[in-house]
Amino acid sequence: MTAPAAAEPTPADHRRWARYLVEERAEGSVYQKLAARRTGEEQEILLRLADAERRHEQHWLDLLGGEPKRLPRAGIRSRLLGWMAGRFGSIFVLALAQSAEARSPYDAEQYATPAMRADEKIHYEVVRGLAARGRRRLSGSFRAAVFGANDGLVSNLALVLGIGATGVSSGFVLFSGIAGLLAGALSMGAGEFVSVRSQRELLAATEANEDAADAAGDLDIDENELALVYRARGMEQEEALLRAHRIVEAAKAGARRAATGPVRVPGSDHEIVGSDWTAAISSFLLFASGAIIPVLPWIFGLQGAAAVILALVLVGIALLSTGAMVGVLSGGPPLRRALRQLAIGFGAAAVTYALGLAFGVGVA
Repeated sequence: MTAPAAAEPTPADHRRWARYLVEERAEGSVYQKLAARRTGEEQEILLRLADAERRHEQHWLDLLGGEPKRLPRAGIRSRLLGWMAGRFGSIFVLALAQSAEARSPYDAEQYATPAMRADEKIHYEVVRGLAARGRRRLSGSFRAAVFGANDGLVSNLALVLGIGATGVSSGFVLFSGIAGLLAGALSMGAGEFVSVRSQRELLAATEANEDAADAAGDLDIDENELALVYRARGMEQEEALLRAHRIVEAAKAGARRAATGPVRVPGSDHEIVGSDWTAAISSFLLFASGAIIPVLPWIFGLQGAAAVILALVLVGIALLSTGAMVGVLSGGPPLRRALRQLAIGFGAAAVTYALGLAFGVGVA
């Protein structure tokens, strides 16, 4: 059912409807491609979204009186999303789709139905929920990657600019940059190793064992302290008593494990924190991948102001890229996040460069 028209449709209206039509098709295609790369509940949700886009598509086809002979191309954002969805199916696509759904043109469109306007608002929340799932899965590793690479970028840029501003030779700047890379990467790797190893040891010390439950066959079924074990682990009194009673009964019958299965107690499950060596190596490589960028001009033989300018350009591009990536994933404005990242990085480098100038004679 279409909304009543306020006036006879104009050629401009038809052109606008055609744009809506191609955009709905493009969005539906994105959801179809994303669904093809997923399974289970997420796949079903994405397919339902694609069905809704087809309903909207049909609305504009009805107003146009059928398939137009000529249609405009979908917007750049829609084409980019379609390309990415077909090749990656990643959280980045959902984050971009979330931003697209947030800007519905139907709120001011007299020919869109109230149901279509409501659909667009619901779609935004659905896509935001799917994107949130991906963000939660990605948050830990993504945070570590951004932190490691940015730390390398900013710290080594600040180091080479500060050293270079004192007027020392290019060879000394290069040596300082390589030393800073290795020192920082080794420090990051060692820190991650100690952190993860310590966390694993701490969790191991708090893991529950079932020695008490294994001795359940020798307990009095009515008077025993087995329930206190589960209360100490965080269970409510009634639930702890019930669990203890079940375990004692099963043990008396010689089938505790068959009857109850593994005992799962709230608060006794710990997240797997990963391998200490994996964490150390990945932190080393992430820091080094960022720290090598400011040193590249000196590695390739540039000197003085030319090396400084190129280092600033390379690091600036890297900071803008990581900042924009954070913006896309967080659902915020990518440009603002990119500029923020750039300002922080260049601000830190400016401080050390000024100190180098204060203690030196200028750039070599």
